[in-house]
Amino acid sequence: MVRSQIRFGITLPTSHSTLQLSTEQKEKKLKRLLKFIITLLILASIIFILFKVIKIDDIIMKKLYPLKYSEYVEKYAKEYNIDKYMVYAIIKAESNFNENAKSSSDAIGLMQIMEITAIETARKMDLEVTEEDLFKPDLNINIGLKYFTYLLNHYNNNYPLAIIAYNAGMGNVDAWIKDGTIKEDGTDIENVPFKETNNYVRKILRDYEIYKELYN
Repeated sequence: MVRSQIRFGITLPTSHSTLQLSTEQKEKKLKRLLKFIITLLILASIIFILFKVIKIDDIIMKKLYPLKYSEYVEKYAKEYNIDKYMVYAIIKAESNFNENAKSSSDAIGLMQIMEITAIETARKMDLEVTEEDLFKPDLNINIGLKYFTYLLNHYNNNYPLAIIAYNAGMGNVDAWIKDGTIKEDGTDIENVPFKETNNYVRKILRDYEIYKELYN
């Protein structure tokens, strides 16, 4: 017989059955721990297979870089001969595909068009538009790409310069080219003096490459 601890001056016996029960409990805990570890390993293997075989990372990226409003984007991208993935990248940067977006400077809709710019561009298209019209995805993308085409033509189909002008205005871009701040071929976009525009053009060019990689 094994002696246990003394309580209140009385020595209590501890039976072999009690010690055996304690050992069994430890074994059960160990088995549960091993089962838990094995389950984790199985789950990790499943996740690994999902990433490798199903390419779940592509699924996540496509959620972050969607092809929303594809009916209008592809229609007008084709009509104006603009790379559709560039259009998606511009819309993502401008409004993140929120057709009801309106900025603090009153830029409107998916492509964040200023009302005065929209009116002037629409006039060349024999259209009349109101502010409310610009919240319509079809019209907003149509007018936005018509204006972007005008910028592309002005800068000899140079996408970086057209993107910079879409954000900062043609007047600024022309002035920067004239005084040598940026090159006429748009290869030194890091020299764009407006921080917002600098980040803007970099983001669009980066997102454009991501769109091509995901969907081409």
